Amino acid sequence: MSVPHPIPDMLIELIAQRFRVLGEPMRIRILDRLRTAPATVQELADALGTSQQNVSKHLGVLAQAGVVARAKDRNFAVYSIADQGVFRLCEEVCGSLQQQVAELHQLIGEEVSR
Repeated sequence: MSVPHPIPDMLIELIAQRFRVLGEPMRIRILDRLRTAPATVQELADALGTSQQNVSKHLGVLAQAGVVARAKDRNFAVYSIADQGVFRLCEEVCGSLQQQVAELHQLIGEEVSR
């Protein structure tokens, strides 16, 4: 799907909301962990070295945005990735960052050799 140009205001708001959801480092860490396998809040808290309360708060935001899904397994809620597109977005950002770093290294190398 291609994005219309100019982008309609309603779509701009939705795009900005998605970036706000993904703009928190702990949420990226949670998504990265869930990329491996679904997990409970406790499993995520243990893996990420944070509290259950912190993980629950971030999972709530991610679930509200439709990025993660919640399923019941006996007495536990198990979270999984609902929108695999977040990883494509992260890969795009990482690729862009790698290019910027390479360009910076090239510039610094040129400056040092002068």
